[in-house]
Amino acid sequence: MAADRDKKAQPRVLMPVGDATEVVDTLYPFFRLAEEGYKVVVCGPEARMYHMVTHEIPPDSNIPWDITQERPGYHIKAEAAFRDVDPAEYAGLFVSGGRAPEYLRYDKDLIRITKHFFETNKPVAVVCHGVEIVAAAGALNGRKMTTVKKCALDVTQFGGTFINEPCVVDGNLISAGTWHDYDTPFMKVFIEQLRKVAAPKGE
Repeated sequence: MAADRDKKAQPRVLMPVGDATEVVDTLYPFFRLAEEGYKVVVCGPEARMYHMVTHEIPPDSNIPWDITQERPGYHIKAEAAFRDVDPAEYAGLFVSGGRAPEYLRYDKDLIRITKHFFETNKPVAVVCHGVEIVAAAGALNGRKMTTVKKCALDVTQFGGTFINEPCVVDGNLISAGTWHDYDTPFMKVFIEQLRKVAAPKGE
């Protein structure tokens, strides 16, 4: 029982997912944030299991791909539906990539959730195609961020400035191009900002 109470007392980070959420984009921060004492709450259009995918441009130059190749990945369970989420209960938002954001950005409750984190200046980490969600929320006007190059238009068309760097920090908005850029200060800065909002127990 005490362990259950401790879990409930953990500061929480919200992580929206859907079918075709990218595996590495999602699972590395899921476990990394848990290591730091944060409870990552996965949410989706419904509280159910979702199919993740891997995205890669194959390294074999003899069989070139001009676009990302997609393969089936692991599965992840959303414990909450977007409509049931009260974003005020969370210290930060992590928006991963894959094809999922292309569809999730039309969900009015996810847009409501995303707007909250920008309106309250709580930390928001965005990687790759996750930009499509924050753009749809109208959160990029006057902001600077990076993303995968083919999504640069999602930044500029919504009033933001695309910076072609692996990691960009603009106030509470921390962005990385792809999961290949997780070796930058991306996660470190996000965690530092989370601690200012809600530090894990014992810190």
